[in-house]
Amino acid sequence: QVQLVQSGGGLVQAGGSLRLSCVASSRTFSGYAMGWYRQAPGKEREFVASIAWSSSTTSYADSVKGRFTISGDNSKNTVYLQMNSLKPEDTAIYYCKLFSTRGGGWGQGTQVTVSS
Repeated sequence: QVQLVQSGGGLVQAGGSLRLSCVASSRTFSGYAMGWYRQAPGKEREFVASIAWSSSTTSYADSVKGRFTISGDNSKNTVYLQMNSLKPEDTAIYYCKLFSTRGGGWGQGTQVTVSS
C-alpha cells in the first residue's frame, strides 16, 4: 500500500489561509484521483474536494466552494489544498485520500483549527 504523508495545517484566525499538502511515498499507476476529507469533533468524515488526474477535473463540497482550491501533480505524487477565507466551521482533522483501482489509502490526518 502507498503511504500518504500530510503536512501543513495549524491554528489560524477566521478569514485566514492555510495550505495542506499530501505526498505519496511512491508513484502509483493505478491511482486515478486524490481528494481531501475532513472530520470535525462529533461528526462523520465528510468529503471536501477531489481531483481526477487524467482530466484535472475538480470537485468541491458546497461548503468550501469559492474558498478552497485543490491542486496537485500526479507525476510527483502530490496533492494540495489551498484554504482561504477560513471559518470556524472548517475546524477539523483533514485527511488526504488516494483513489486507486488496486485499493486506495488515507493520509495520517492534519489538524486545522480556525478561531473566531
